[in-house]
Amino acid sequence: MLLVSGLLVWQAFVHKRTNALSMPPSPPSNHWLWGHVLPKEYPFLQIDKWIAEYGPVITLRTGFTKHVQIGRQQALIDIMERQGTVLADRPHAISTSELFAQGASIGFVPAGERIKSMRRALHTYLAPRAAEHYEPLITVHARAFILDLLDNPYDFQEHAKTFSSSLVLQVAYGKDTLTRASDPSVQQVQDQNERLRLVMSPGAYLVDTIPMLKYLPWYARRLKDGFKKDKELFESHLDDIETKMNNGDPNPSFARHLLEHEEQYQLSRIDMAFLAGALFSAGSDTTATGICGILLSLALHQEEQCMVSEEMDRIVGTERVPVFGDEDSLPILRAFIAETIRWRPIAPLALAHKTTADVYWDKYCILAGTTVQGSIWASSRDPDFYSDPEKFDIKRWLTTRAFREDMKFLAFGYGRRACPGQHLANRSLLINTMLVVWSFHLSMSPIKDCDDRLYLSGFPHQRAYDLRFKSRMGSDTLRDAIRRPAILT
Repeated sequence: MLLVSGLLVWQAFVHKRTNALSMPPSPPSNHWLWGHVLPKEYPFLQIDKWIAEYGPVITLRTGFTKHVQIGRQQALIDIMERQGTVLADRPHAISTSELFAQGASIGFVPAGERIKSMRRALHTYLAPRAAEHYEPLITVHARAFILDLLDNPYDFQEHAKTFSSSLVLQVAYGKDTLTRASDPSVQQVQDQNERLRLVMSPGAYLVDTIPMLKYLPWYARRLKDGFKKDKELFESHLDDIETKMNNGDPNPSFARHLLEHEEQYQLSRIDMAFLAGALFSAGSDTTATGICGILLSLALHQEEQCMVSEEMDRIVGTERVPVFGDEDSLPILRAFIAETIRWRPIAPLALAHKTTADVYWDKYCILAGTTVQGSIWASSRDPDFYSDPEKFDIKRWLTTRAFREDMKFLAFGYGRRACPGQHLANRSLLINTMLVVWSFHLSMSPIKDCDDRLYLSGFPHQRAYDLRFKSRMGSDTLRDAIRRPAILT
């Protein structure tokens, strides 16, 4: 205990000598050795409580390491966005960088030319204009989602996963056949995402405090074995694309783009395999969770659902199916989506960043080399931006006649490490919400109690809610309308 106390005192002494400004305030730790221990279930709720009590930016300690949490919108903009050049790095934690990612996953690649090449390649395929190019493809899969709901509404979660997996597999690998949620490759990437959520939780693995544990063969076997399976899956997909290219297959894909521009991007084969795999794994999980969150929100908020349905009837009517071109004419629907993402964010905690130089904010200094993490959940509860933040209120996103373009919620990460797939995800959420509202009225089972936070823990294996889907125009009429060729403008 004397050794631990001495190390902590030495850290404070070095900090004071380094800079006259102090680190952001720190709540009292709840363990003398491990520091600020977070609960395994909904850890972001505890961070939110500390943010509310101690301020927008706080310092926590995990073992001997201090890290900073940011939980208010303006502080995130001031630090993560405006000073993003010195926050583009990732911290090196043994659990994430060495055991989970082993240097291959873009989410944990450090700052430098390699990450710049990776993001440049992703931007080519996923920038806003590129996402618009995919609208016909998204529409095809979204209409299939509606038909699945019509045939079997009980398995709405599986249908959402089928939509997202089919879409991202076509974008990533050119696969033009339906991919069900039960597909082994989809199950593998869902396991990868569960491992990611686990290692992202501060203090989840003792190896980050006691590094020698990584040499024990039995330690963190799930992370080590999981990486081997991920590597086999992603390399097999890349090999398959190369074989198809050699056989004259014309289907475009992100993996094909990487192989055709290998010299331009200067990425290794394992880098290309995991980069295309990242598009698959991240896109399939987050988009499915986002769609299910919209469905839950519609069922829970009947008054707001009726407002969106009334707008849909007034603008689109029943004679045609809504399309992307209707977006600007549906401000209430857009407000519903925005408020759902704020009310129940897809990812409550963002991936951590690392400062490469001292960062100054207010009267504080965040030292170079510090791990900094944005709490998406806490920022969604920012009372300076969102009055009565626990209330689901779509009117906060509306003026008298239009959607408020000046409102912004940072739901997909920050600065130079923001999620490059956010534009594809947003287009997917938009058209699916349009089609669901046009097709169905949703409600909850009156029997079961509802914990509306279940999707905050990621995409569940089992059905989380008992939702009811009532066709708004009769099943046969709806089926015929959805099956008619889409008019995309």
